[in-house]
Amino acid sequence: MEALTLSGTGLAVAVAMGLLFVLFGGPIWWFFILGMLLFLVLSAIVTRVGMDYKRKKMLGQDPRGVRNVLANGMVPLIMAGFYRLSLVIGAERYAVICLVCFIASVAAITADKFASEIGVLGPMPISLITGKRVRKGVSGGITWLGLAVSAIAPIIIAVALLLISRAFLHVGFGAVVVIVVLAGFMGSLVDSFLGYFEEKHIGNKFTSNFMCSVAGVLVAFLIILAL
Repeated sequence: MEALTLSGTGLAVAVAMGLLFVLFGGPIWWFFILGMLLFLVLSAIVTRVGMDYKRKKMLGQDPRGVRNVLANGMVPLIMAGFYRLSLVIGAERYAVICLVCFIASVAAITADKFASEIGVLGPMPISLITGKRVRKGVSGGITWLGLAVSAIAPIIIAVALLLISRAFLHVGFGAVVVIVVLAGFMGSLVDSFLGYFEEKHIGNKFTSNFMCSVAGVLVAFLIILAL
């Protein structure tokens, strides 16, 4: 479904990244592919929520191209590569951490997608930085509806991927759900924070989306270290 919103080059890069997930993912390459497919399917669904309203208010997006695909896929791909490397050097504990961080990165980009696509259907947003009202569709704006769904999205990702990975990822289910939800939600907030600077021509959608997934990984990693 989401492929329908990708440009031709964006779709080509998405396929190429899928092949890299197969290469880097080692024995559980299919898990990484399923994680990214889950993101794509959920993204396609929320993109179509309130489509008539978005078109009327001109809040829709152009077909997503190479930069969008790379911004959302690079960090999860890197975590898949670190997982494979951890297995090669026999660092199984770090392999588990990489898997959790992969899930957190997917949760972050999914939370951001939910917030941006569903948040615009709520009341007038306010700037995360200034607290002042901003127009719908302006980067850096948040709504109560957007915040709510950006907390729900990581729950869906965490529960789904942890259920799928139970055969090889032996971790405390509840604890990891909490970690992933916090990481995903914080990643979405980072995207909104950087969106304020986008409007001032400091950074762009690529940097904001990329740092969203980076933030998800960092928050998850720091929480794991603290436990």
